[in-house]
Parts: sequence; structure tokens; C-alpha cells
Amino acid sequence: MAREDVLVVPRELLFPDGEWAGFREHGLDPLVERIRAGYRFRPRREVEADPSQPQIIPYVVFRHDDRYFLTHRLRRSSERRLRHLYSLGVGGHINPEDVQGAADPIDAGLRREWEEEVVYQGRVAYRLIGAINDASTEVGRVHLGLIYMLEGDQSGIRIREVDKLAGALLPLEAMRSYYLDMESWSQLIFDHLVRIPQRA
Repeated sequence: MAREDVLVVPRELLFPDGEWAGFREHGLDPLVERIRAGYRFRPRREVEADPSQPQIIPYVVFRHDDRYFLTHRLRRSSERRLRHLYSLGVGGHINPEDVQGAADPIDAGLRREWEEEVVYQGRVAYRLIGAINDASTEVGRVHLGLIYMLEGDQSGIRIREVDKLAGALLPLEAMRSYYLDMESWSQLIFDHLVRIPQRA
């Protein structure tokens, strides 16, 4: 198997003032600056079970009007720990090739993951709405999520790798029936969006 290096940041650099848990919407700019200043690349196989070096995941929530893109990880999904679960976004690791020639490693990783996962011809605008640190699951312990809201000007979005994912645009209220089958980050994002929809 070919070696895959992923972007990580030592946990003590991420949380110099004490670690928080769950979805956080405040203090995002200093967190992002600490990631930009302190990131390194490590072999993924070495950090997949090492919570001391969280892997940084840009995670994109797509919205058009009042509908959000909900995806379903199928049997052939590359992350076996999340197979068959629903996700309220698309995201992935940042690799060295994403960063080459890029001014911002986070932005470069976000754009690459978006283009790799979906086909979308409309115009988009995105902004950082939160961060997730969730040690309640095996996956969450070794990742930190940067959550971006991506607003699209049209509804024509579709999955690129249909053997791994399925997806549909749904209002938040229609997603409630999938809540218990969502991966934990999506549950946290859903709770945030429902709680303060006027600021989502």
C-alpha cells in the first residue's frame, strides 16, 4: 500500500488554553492561525490511532436556499468506521500535494476535497462557521474538523463517486428521521443549525 501523508497539528498547540469538546463557533480565527503555523505531515497509518496529533479535516456543508446536502456513505466508502452512516457535509484529509504552491493549506485542502467528492457547476461562497473536537468516537479522537458553510446559487449538485456515496438536498426538518444514523460530527452540525438557523 502506498504511503499517504496527512496534515496534523500536535494537540498541545491546538489547545494552549485548555481543551474544549463538541461544536465551537467562537475563537475560530486563533485556532486557524495555530493550525497554519504549527502543521506538519505524518504518515496516515501512524496517526490513525494517535490522538496526540489530530488530523485536520476541512468539512464542507453545502446549502442552496433552505436545503442542505445530506450524503450516505455506502459499503465501498474508504473510511470503514463511517460506512452506512449519513453525513451533513463532505470532508477529507489535507495531503502534501494539496499544499504545494498554495498560500493557505486549509483552503487548498477544502477546495480539493470539494471538487473530488461532488460535481457542481454553480457559483459558491463559503465561510467558516465552527470547529469540532469530539473524543466520543474512535474517528473523532484522532481528527479535528473545521466546518465551512458553502452557499451555492443553484441546486444542481451530485456525487462524483456514486459507488461510495449517495446524496440528496433536503430541508433540515426532513433530516430529523436520519439523525440517529448520522455520524457524530453531522449530529453536532445539525444541532447547531437547528438551534440558530438565522445565523447558519
